[in-house]
Amino acid sequence: MRRIFITGTAGFIGFHLARRLLEQGHRVFGYDALTDYYDVTLKERRHALLDGHDGFSATVARLEDMEALSGAVAQARPDVIVHLAAQAGVRYSLENPRAYVETNVTGTFNLLECARERGVDHLLLASTSSVYGANTEMPFAETDKADTQMTIYAATKKATESMGHAYAHLHGIPTTMFRFFTVYGSWGRPDMAPHRFASGIFAGRPIDIYNHGEMYRDFTHVGDLVEGIDRLIDAIPEGPAGRDAIAAGDSLSHVAPFRIVNIGNAGKVKLMDFVAALEEAAGRPAVKNFMEMQKGDVPATWADVSLLERLTGFRPNTDIRDGAAEFIAWYRDYYGV
Repeated sequence: MRRIFITGTAGFIGFHLARRLLEQGHRVFGYDALTDYYDVTLKERRHALLDGHDGFSATVARLEDMEALSGAVAQARPDVIVHLAAQAGVRYSLENPRAYVETNVTGTFNLLECARERGVDHLLLASTSSVYGANTEMPFAETDKADTQMTIYAATKKATESMGHAYAHLHGIPTTMFRFFTVYGSWGRPDMAPHRFASGIFAGRPIDIYNHGEMYRDFTHVGDLVEGIDRLIDAIPEGPAGRDAIAAGDSLSHVAPFRIVNIGNAGKVKLMDFVAALEEAAGRPAVKNFMEMQKGDVPATWADVSLLERLTGFRPNTDIRDGAAEFIAWYRDYYGV
């Protein structure tokens, strides 16, 4: 049984990870600001479900509040920290970039300081496939150069990767960064495409389809994602290691106990096929509003997950029809449609 500190436990992914770890008998300490970026009631209901476990407790505060954050970490005395809290959303970063710098950069710096002071066994931090930016060679591999971010959101996430590496090097903190690929599933965020599509389908309202549907994503079910994170907790990077000691395809740093790992479904799916899976699960068609590509967006993402599989023995494989059915079943139940 471990003591695990998770930021963002009222969020989509943090909730699912915390619930999984609690069911395994771990002690989970949550930290979340419950901001109003989207429906706070949804966040409160997630936390309420976690509160049903004896092993869960949470602090409601912002990452930028160093006093609150350091106090929560000191009280938790965690063996492992999983940092999932962030200002999310690619499109919102076009409207309010400052929020991304304050939460994702300053907030992550505060968390790194707490990890340094605590001396945790393993620090795991969330990044995003968006850091691959304008890269066109696919599937994206962790060893690919990623210097062409196309949004402030992606740029702040790349900054956290760099800061994480620096802290791993300077302070010997074993650190794993994971890059997520288009996560969906029950309890998802209302600003994400699956949620907006489902809302439009059930309301008979047109759904916006960018780039006239010529988009491809590596849709990853949240159940696969949290299993990947759970397994990576035990895949603690060792280092520093000489360049010659690092296996081909491994992103392990040669100067720090630091590694980057993709977590995706290992296959690109056409956006229209995903919409069709939602339509099938909902039992009704969507009214489609085809639009031009949105600024900062990319036409395709696709993960190479061979490193994840090599480290954990796990390869995400949820079929989009099964994942869409799970999501739509939850949506019907939650919203009563």
